[in-house]
Amino acid sequence: MRRLIGNPTLSDVAEVAGVSTATVSRCLNAPERVQEETRKRVMEAVQALGYSPNFGARVLAEGRTHTVGAIIPTMDNAIFSRGLQAFQEELRESGLMLLIASSSYRPEIEEEQIRALVKRGAEGLLLIGFQRSDDVRAFLAAQQIPALVAWAWQPDAAQPCVGFDNHAAMAAMAREVIARGHRQLALISADPAVNDRALVRIEGLRAAMAAAGLDPATLVIETTDATLESGGLAFRRLWERPNRPTAVLCGTDVLAAGALTAARDLGVAVPDAVSITGFADLDIARITAPPLTTMHLPHRRMGREAARMLVRMIAGERVESRELDCSLVLRGTLAAPRDRETGQR
Repeated sequence: MRRLIGNPTLSDVAEVAGVSTATVSRCLNAPERVQEETRKRVMEAVQALGYSPNFGARVLAEGRTHTVGAIIPTMDNAIFSRGLQAFQEELRESGLMLLIASSSYRPEIEEEQIRALVKRGAEGLLLIGFQRSDDVRAFLAAQQIPALVAWAWQPDAAQPCVGFDNHAAMAAMAREVIARGHRQLALISADPAVNDRALVRIEGLRAAMAAAGLDPATLVIETTDATLESGGLAFRRLWERPNRPTAVLCGTDVLAAGALTAARDLGVAVPDAVSITGFADLDIARITAPPLTTMHLPHRRMGREAARMLVRMIAGERVESRELDCSLVLRGTLAAPRDRETGQR
């Protein structure tokens, strides 16, 4: 069967397959409602003709784009990839397509992207964290666009959210570190001025220190971007200090992996000379040397729940915010500190 010259239409497919245009439409949009033999005949005609549904015509006919937008702070941080993959898979089951944009941790870029996605007909938005202006919130409310916050959770959040308690998760990691005997703590973190999740984690770490009788003001913080190289450079700066930390907590596994690499290059034994912890439990945490002690985050579950909640919001339903559990994963980079004079623990 030869392809038609020009753009084949739904009617062309129907004629070649020997069915009605309504049947072709059902095959494309609800294939489970069509008998297998008919569906096979229609799809063979679609392939032979090179037919592709006209998106604009579908939008005009249905008044819907079947599109969801997600704006993440960066494409460079693997902390988002696993959750977004599950988010997209779940959306696809509901017949929705995902458009992804990155704001580079810049609020003005995120606002531009929100407005652009809404202009292009996004039926709902997935946003990361709560840090945005009143103007953006007012715009979303005026446009009546459902927006769901992920990778963060607050009990009193005005906006629906699905995620984990960053404060509690980092506090739990800090308690474990302090329980091993560490008193000189440092943190390698994203910039809290542009990352509200990082800010909340810092607050959780300081709260755990205060609860253990340590002065939160003694916490040394190196802020940087979320790359291996940056984690390594931050660790080097910490190790150049006269009062070196015995434990370095990191805001992501990538930063921790960079710190581990720098420690190895400097001849600093982990965990004998210094303990290092991560946050997220990415694949890299299992293959570092030693394997990384970290906080496991429910990446895929969060993505699935976010998609289900946003689909319901698009349908006009009210949803309740969901807090998901994190869990501490103890591996080989955390141990009790050694006395730097005697070498004893």
